[in-house]
Amino acid sequence: MLDAQGVPLGDRDRVKTPEPATPEAVLTVIEQLAAGHEFDRVSVGFPGVVRQGVIYTAVNLHSDWEGFDLAKVLGASLDRPVRVANDADLQGMGAVSGKGVEMVITLGTGFGTALFTEGRLVANLEFGHQRFRKGETYEEQLGRAALKRIGPKTWNARLFKAIDALSRGFNYDRLYIGGGEVKQIEVELPDNVVIVSNVLGLVGGIKLWQ
Repeated sequence: MLDAQGVPLGDRDRVKTPEPATPEAVLTVIEQLAAGHEFDRVSVGFPGVVRQGVIYTAVNLHSDWEGFDLAKVLGASLDRPVRVANDADLQGMGAVSGKGVEMVITLGTGFGTALFTEGRLVANLEFGHQRFRKGETYEEQLGRAALKRIGPKTWNARLFKAIDALSRGFNYDRLYIGGGEVKQIEVELPDNVVIVSNVLGLVGGIKLWQ
């Protein structure tokens, strides 16, 4: 729960993602979290391609999400206006300075990406599913499953290579890194690469309405 400036109004509520993570199961969890709270609107960060509130991909959740109008269904359920965006895009909205070309990557279950120019979101990239090295994608090489399999040392070496590749490919002025696995970063980062707090994703939820 946040005020209009993005300041938390209480402690953060967290629950584990249900398995299997079908739309029905996830919506039930959201409804339970919302119960008993007074609020005016809802912002949702979703790990996949989102267009006008409709989910197009959900690689790490469940295939039933494809084509699901999350904004419409959740809005009807909670009786509040709802806006939905890609989770890395929300992180970026809260992090970017609004100057030049800025890129965001999120390191967690998957590998989220977002690109901004002069503070405006360019596109819902989902670049993590592009080929990176040895025939595998950025997500396959740097997602949480890979981290558990190869260990922090090799994972950090791969991350350094990924940052170099993204820098050459997008020529960004600044790269922001967020997500649950930033705590695993041990390599020395270039001067134009910044680790940011996941709280900025919540701030992005406020900016989604501006």
